[in-house]
Amino acid sequence: MSLRVYNTLTQKKEPFEPLNPPKVGIYLCGPTVYKPSHIGHAVGPVIFDVIKRYLVHKGYEVTFVVNITDVDDKLIVEAEAQGTTVPELAERVTANYLNGINRLGVDSIDIMPKASEHIGDIVKTIEKLIANGYAYAVDGDVYFDVSKDEDYGKLSNRKLDDQNTHREVVGEEQKRNPGDFALWKSSKPDEPADVRYDSPWGSGRPGWHIECSAMSSRYLGDSFDIHGGGIDLIFPHHENEIAQSESASGKPFAKYWFHNGLTRFNTKKVSKSDTSMQEALKKMTLSTLLDEHGGELLRYFLISTQYRRPIEFSDTELEAKKKGLSNFYRLFERTERVCGKSAYTDPAVRGEEWSKAPKSEFADFAKDVDHHTERFFAAMDDDFNTAGAAAACYEMTTRINRFIEEQNLEAGGSEAAKTTAYAATRAMMDLGRMHGLFMKPPEKAGGGGEAVGKLMTVLIDARAMAKKAKQFEIADHIRDELKAAGVTLEDRPDGTLWRME
Repeated sequence: MSLRVYNTLTQKKEPFEPLNPPKVGIYLCGPTVYKPSHIGHAVGPVIFDVIKRYLVHKGYEVTFVVNITDVDDKLIVEAEAQGTTVPELAERVTANYLNGINRLGVDSIDIMPKASEHIGDIVKTIEKLIANGYAYAVDGDVYFDVSKDEDYGKLSNRKLDDQNTHREVVGEEQKRNPGDFALWKSSKPDEPADVRYDSPWGSGRPGWHIECSAMSSRYLGDSFDIHGGGIDLIFPHHENEIAQSESASGKPFAKYWFHNGLTRFNTKKVSKSDTSMQEALKKMTLSTLLDEHGGELLRYFLISTQYRRPIEFSDTELEAKKKGLSNFYRLFERTERVCGKSAYTDPAVRGEEWSKAPKSEFADFAKDVDHHTERFFAAMDDDFNTAGAAAACYEMTTRINRFIEEQNLEAGGSEAAKTTAYAATRAMMDLGRMHGLFMKPPEKAGGGGEAVGKLMTVLIDARAMAKKAKQFEIADHIRDELKAAGVTLEDRPDGTLWRME
């Protein structure tokens, strides 16, 4: 099945046909770095990291660009409120953002340009717009004239008459049309020197929209393949990007527009009565969530919804995904136990183990594994449906567990069956890695390390001694208290295993 993608510009699914295959250019609108990142800032980077991983699997050579907006009115206001400078605030918040996406396993970004470092490119783009008759300068400000762009509104399907509610607050009386937007804003007397840049129109700073147009064309060219961002950016940001970019270059801008759904806080699932808890959840930063839940769980949570749909965020949803992720971890542990080696440390390339496995005597099982694999790729080829692909992996996990039981591998079993079970587990792990999951073993005890492991050994031994002495109430108390603390014990013939849930 060939890859099909939903294009916001045409409002339909289309075959994915890059402009210059095998090269693919992706531009994703990054954060405005004035406040610490929240869970919503993680959605785009994770989704487009998966998209790049899958395109690379398909054989494409992908350049992935994510910008940093460090020149914006919001930074001026926030820096003043904090008693700091715009550059210091931007650097601190950018570091927080980069730390967050790194912990989420987002490592495929090739270029991260900052608006402050591309003022020259921005000025040149504005000069082109003025020369082409699409922009005009008034007293140090420069505006884009939307009446000159005949197909303005083609992304959002808005007409010029709808623009009255989107007037610029500063200098709006200078505009020719209510919908005209700022390309360059002149410096005001009370603004700090660190947000003043030289230009042909005097000291000032760029508008938000023109920053992305200048940076995307600098690294991907006037025309490129994929432009992405949250659905809230369709208008006015992405609409204005198209207008100014195509008016400046005379060429089509981005061929495909991908928009991810927004994060919604489902307070009904968070708490029935505790409003303070609901408010606290809304204010959680990405760093706090990562400290509490870890990067892999949050990543799995985000890809468990098809990217164009809204993401329901609540403790209930997180707990459900945590249980689902634990099923994968348990299979990896079980396979290592019965097969004698870890799939995490296997150097084999994707699919190698499964292609060499002695599957002929386990034809039904092999057929099921291949079926789930096909479902994974069919889902990904259908507009990067990560939710459907993740479901296929989950069902493959269930089938592998059943095979281990059918072949009685916990008690021994044949070497051929063990090799096949291991190869199937590795095949499933390889699929998960296309989603950026299972790249390394999860930290036991939530990162508690060696000390926690030793403590658990003491508690498990104490429980075993209590059971041997027929002090079952004490043994049950240890088990129940550990469970309440998020630790599950699993009694097996060869000893007791523990894991953090």
